[in-house]
Amino acid sequence: MATSRGMDVSAYQPVQDWAALKSKGVTFAFAKASEGQHSRDGRFDTHIAGIIKAGLIPGGYHFGWPTQDVETEAANYIGAVKPYARKGFVHWLDLERYNDGRNYGSRTATQIRTWASEWLRLVANAFPGQRVGVYTSADDVAAGHLPAGVPLWFPRYPWGAADWSRAEAEKPFTVSGRSPLIWQFTSQPYDRSIAYLSEAALRAWAQGETPEEDDMPTAAEIAAELVKQLPAAIWAKDGAVPAARPPVANADYDKNPSWTGGYALQTTVEGVRKTQRQVGTLTAQMGALSSVVSKLAAGGGLTAAEIQAAAEAGAQAALDKLGDKLQED
Repeated sequence: MATSRGMDVSAYQPVQDWAALKSKGVTFAFAKASEGQHSRDGRFDTHIAGIIKAGLIPGGYHFGWPTQDVETEAANYIGAVKPYARKGFVHWLDLERYNDGRNYGSRTATQIRTWASEWLRLVANAFPGQRVGVYTSADDVAAGHLPAGVPLWFPRYPWGAADWSRAEAEKPFTVSGRSPLIWQFTSQPYDRSIAYLSEAALRAWAQGETPEEDDMPTAAEIAAELVKQLPAAIWAKDGAVPAARPPVANADYDKNPSWTGGYALQTTVEGVRKTQRQVGTLTAQMGALSSVVSKLAAGGGLTAAEIQAAAEAGAQAALDKLGDKLQED
C-alpha cells in the first residue's frame, strides 16, 4: 500500500528545518494550535508558518476538554488557525484523557462522543470544504468516544524509537474495527506518522478531492449514522433541570447543549417535530464526511447531491417514524 510521511509538533519541540525534512520525504506536518477554552500553543505560529512555507500539507490540532463548553473550545481553535487555514489545511481534534482524568471528569462515553461530534461540526462549518478528523487512543475508540465516519489519526508505538521506513514495511491494521488514515508510530525522538495514502492522494484528500485509496462508508451507512447520532440533539433544554451534575469545574451545564447527562428526553410529538428542523444542522456533519460523499459520487454512479439527499431522507424518515410512535403512545 502506498504511504506518505509526516510528523507533528507543539511548543515542546524547537523550530524545525522543514525544507530539510521535506527533502527526506516528509509530506505533511501538523502543529498544536490550542487546548481547552483559552490556551494557545506558544510555538504554533512559528511552526505552522514554516510548514506552509516548505510546501508541506499543513494542519492544526486542538487538545480537547469534554468537561468544558464545546462552543468556546471550538472558537479557541478556530481563532488560532484562521490566519493559516486555507484550502488544503487539515483540522484535528486531539481526544485523549489526561492521566488524572481532569479533562474527562465523570462524562460518559455518549457525552464525550457527542461533545467531539459537535466540535467537529463547528470547525467544519467554520472552514467549509476542509477536512476534519480525530486523533485518539485505542481506549477511546474501544469506549465509543470516536464519532463514526471521521478520519482517524491513531497513536501506537510498537518499537520505541523508529524511522518511517520501519512503519512503511508494516501491514495496515484496524482499531476496534476502525482503519486509521494516519498512524503515529513513534514519539522518539519526536512524533512521526505515516498516512495510508500516497503523497499525491493525500494532497488530493486534503484539498477536498477523492483519492483512489479511500475506503469509505456507503450512502446507507451515512444515513444510518446520522439517525443514530440524532438522539443526542433532542434533549429538552427549556425548563429542564439535570438530575445530577458531575463535580467538574469550568463547565456551564445550563448553557452547554453538549452535556446531556441527566436531561429528560423530550418525548412529545411537538419536540420530535422541532428536532426535525435540526436535521439540517446535524447533516452539516457531512462536512466532516465530505470524503465519503465524494468517494461515492466518483465510484458509485450517484452524484454527491443524490447521496446527500439519500442520507437526509433516511434521517427524516426515522424521525417521522419516531414522531408517529410517540403520538400513538
